[in-house]
Amino acid sequence: MPKLLFMVGSLRAASASRAMAKSMAERLENDAEVSFAEIGSLPHYNADTLDDPHVSALIAAIGAADGVVFVTPEYNYSIPGVLKNAIDWASRPAYNSVFLSKPCFAISVSGGALGGVRAQSHLKYMLNGMLALVFPSLEVVVPFANDKTSNGRITDEAVLTFGAARLAEFVAFLRRQAS
Repeated sequence: MPKLLFMVGSLRAASASRAMAKSMAERLENDAEVSFAEIGSLPHYNADTLDDPHVSALIAAIGAADGVVFVTPEYNYSIPGVLKNAIDWASRPAYNSVFLSKPCFAISVSGGALGGVRAQSHLKYMLNGMLALVFPSLEVVVPFANDKTSNGRITDEAVLTFGAARLAEFVAFLRRQAS
């Protein structure tokens, strides 16, 4: 089974991004091995900081994954600083990092009507700049996400069905890559 690492761009336990990630992970439980990256304990990016165990753990987790699924909220028309910080740590050395040719999938979540499309666009732009392999797909966005969240999960069946179908395409792609 392909190994997927979910990287959630919100630290809040009850965030809609975390709810979407958990909902998608549950839909994949028979098709992929899923784990979650812990990005909240990373220090602020500083190239002078060497051998931080949290950074090493993140890089190892990304390296062990067959693909990375980003689930990000939109903060001020972009991705949250905590997610950018994690990406900055894992993107070194430039053009030869653990992200080099790593298949990645992006999902965005927002309390507003656009579902975080601007954050998703910025995320894909950064991933392309690191030479990651951004999976081409219809965009999975969750608009008005706060209204679609209950008990730590997204409840909108149309969103879940659409997102799960796109992730199934990603998993099928990973399987083809492995064979």
